[in-house]
Amino acid sequence: MQPLNVNPYNHLVQTPLRDMRILISNDDGVHAKGIEILERVARSLCDDVWVVAPLTEQSGAGHSLSINNPLRVERMSEFRYAVTGTPTDAVLLAVKSIFAGQKKPDLVLSGVNRGSNLAEDITYSGTIAAAMEGTLLDIPSIAFSQSTFSHEDTPWATTEAHLAAVITKLVAVGWPPNVLMNVNFPPCAPGEVKGIAPCPHGRRAIG
Repeated sequence: MQPLNVNPYNHLVQTPLRDMRILISNDDGVHAKGIEILERVARSLCDDVWVVAPLTEQSGAGHSLSINNPLRVERMSEFRYAVTGTPTDAVLLAVKSIFAGQKKPDLVLSGVNRGSNLAEDITYSGTIAAAMEGTLLDIPSIAFSQSTFSHEDTPWATTEAHLAAVITKLVAVGWPPNVLMNVNFPPCAPGEVKGIAPCPHGRRAIG
């Protein structure tokens, strides 16, 4: 993979990845395949990984908050929680309540979303919203999505093969405060991935 030309100023490089506290969330729900992969890979890189994610799928929720509906938090295990709300609710509850009085996360990882988050998608995406909320809370955040031509045949093997390297490389290179990173894995076999290409968000025809 090729190195990224990203502004190296950030508050990640001061802490080794292994010693960080990582918060994982998503919009596909706490039982989704993508978050299972993300949690497993994160635990291979770090000793302090927490999952706080929506109980049910929240795709398309965008950066919405639950205002009129009560929020409930279910502790599924020592480091895993489900929230009856949006991805934004989950990240806020984690940082402001679950971690209250404790060290807050050093890094927020969101996803891995089933399907890409490109162009206008980012305004609707709960995956992006979780990373956005982390960024607004001054926590470096990355959103991950696995592009696919069919939800029934999502190439999760590509995510599995390259996720650890992408996380490690991004943390090592760094990025400016108030910026979130959005990573889309291509819809191909793991061995067909040619590298990493930073790019701006554009627009595309929908439909």
